[in-house]
Amino acid sequence: MNAVTKPAPRAASNITGAHLIAAALQRHGVREIFGQSIPSALFLAAPDYGIRQVGYRTENAGAAMADAYARISGKVAVVTAQNGPAATLLVPGLAEALKASIPVVAIVQDVSRKFTDKNAFQELDHFALFGGVAKWIRRVADPARIDDYVDMAFTAAASGRAGPAVLLVPLDVLDERPDFAPEAPQRASHLGTFPLDRTAADPARVAEAAKLIAAAKAPIVIAGGGVHASQASAELAALQALGIPVATTVMGKGAVDETDPLSVGVVGYFMAPRGRSSHLRDLVTEADVVLLVGNRTNQNGTDSWSLYPPQARYIHIDIDSNEIGRNYEALRLAGDAKLTLAALTAALEALKPGSFAARKAALTDKIAKGRAGHLADMKRLVDLDAVPVRPERLMADIDSVLTPESIVVADASYSSIWIANFLTARKAGQRFLTPRGLAGLGWGLPFALGAKAARPDAPVIALTGDGGFGHVWSELETARRMKLPVVLVVLNNQILGYQKHAELSLFGDFTDVVDFEAVDHAAIARACGCSGVRVENPADFLPALQEALARNDVTVIDVITDERAYPPITVFEGKDALHY
Repeated sequence: MNAVTKPAPRAASNITGAHLIAAALQRHGVREIFGQSIPSALFLAAPDYGIRQVGYRTENAGAAMADAYARISGKVAVVTAQNGPAATLLVPGLAEALKASIPVVAIVQDVSRKFTDKNAFQELDHFALFGGVAKWIRRVADPARIDDYVDMAFTAAASGRAGPAVLLVPLDVLDERPDFAPEAPQRASHLGTFPLDRTAADPARVAEAAKLIAAAKAPIVIAGGGVHASQASAELAALQALGIPVATTVMGKGAVDETDPLSVGVVGYFMAPRGRSSHLRDLVTEADVVLLVGNRTNQNGTDSWSLYPPQARYIHIDIDSNEIGRNYEALRLAGDAKLTLAALTAALEALKPGSFAARKAALTDKIAKGRAGHLADMKRLVDLDAVPVRPERLMADIDSVLTPESIVVADASYSSIWIANFLTARKAGQRFLTPRGLAGLGWGLPFALGAKAARPDAPVIALTGDGGFGHVWSELETARRMKLPVVLVVLNNQILGYQKHAELSLFGDFTDVVDFEAVDHAAIARACGCSGVRVENPADFLPALQEALARNDVTVIDVITDERAYPPITVFEGKDALHY
């Protein structure tokens, strides 16, 4: 955490509300704000406090950038917008952050206090607007209390189950010069990182959980995105090292090193043939004790609640008590994942369960055979040299250039499944960013830009379909202007893939709007001053990717892919309509 020197006493003659906000943000370690032109007063003041503006083109993309920035940096992200229509565009991004438990502070300029409820220009009830997508919403009525409200916003965003906080700031509050008594106390807290407050689960319950796991014949851990949020990968790896297999959800991917002999991979709704963990399904279904860590037990992660065994005993670690027992009655370990996993591992080590070591060789052999079975399935089921290009070929090539420092980002829909299933986490804590809170299209490119802003030295590769990319083409100009070099791979199959294939699977037919006209996305990139490469032959992709990474500029690789290719989604198996 960067130390911030306590400011000198404030004087009414030389500081406005905008300066007070900027100073408070600086105190919390904020170095970037995602925003367009408004609040103008804030952005004019921000450089004086060492804060850079990352100027998006649309608020929906800006909120996604802030979300990704928080996920990668471990810092509370800040995004801004004007009242009215601009504020409404923040809603999708904040909704994703709320569902995915990501701390974002949204500063929304509101109409002047004296114009409230007079139908001022673009006036809107922002409390109602943000009511379903934020943990906390307040309006600053007194500029002398700006520090109080900024601190409350950061506390709300970063404490407990993290999420968005919205601070409404009337226009006149930004311009007003408040009076401060010279002896008035000034806030000095640093609240810009998360988790803000760590709490461990009840020690008695931790001891009970350790005994339950020690006595188990077939325990398994299924880790979710809460492991990343808690920065608990090292603690999870220590638990795994005792001899317990670890699987993850999509958002939990990278929580453990997937090359570890006891790593099962991602489990959920894409464990059909071609799925990396398809031969290891029984490690989940036949488990007698299941330890859930930061796992929402949602529909996709549990394959519509059909994957997790009904006969098993469950232990659930989560910062949010409401998630524990939501879908699977469990021994409740309410607390921070990092502290609670450390306590649980220590309790297990004290018990010295000999069964773990006795089973380890058989477990590692089973997992190795499962991985080999997946590779055999791939050789049997997929022609990696096919034209149009198969997405599995692209994933193999991307996987070959990844390092433990690489950040991979996906849009929603198929893109998230391709990277979760076919790429490999090479160290515990490696990040694969996917918008799985609400899984809306259009997050791929802005997620990549937010990740790059958070970690400029890391290579960032993003995967999106042509449907998702169509939402955010304009942010290519943002990437170039803000000097955020990312590589964007577009799966150009001229359809909304998941939608078309789901309709065929369910109805044997599809609606008209799932098919697109041909678009040259590489040409769009070049028109924006970025690099654009079109790939139609699978052999051309890897060289294009390597060149893009070496160039270190904004590059779009537009790949013509097979529209009939779909990931190994379990409910698609045996559906003849998909073989069109």
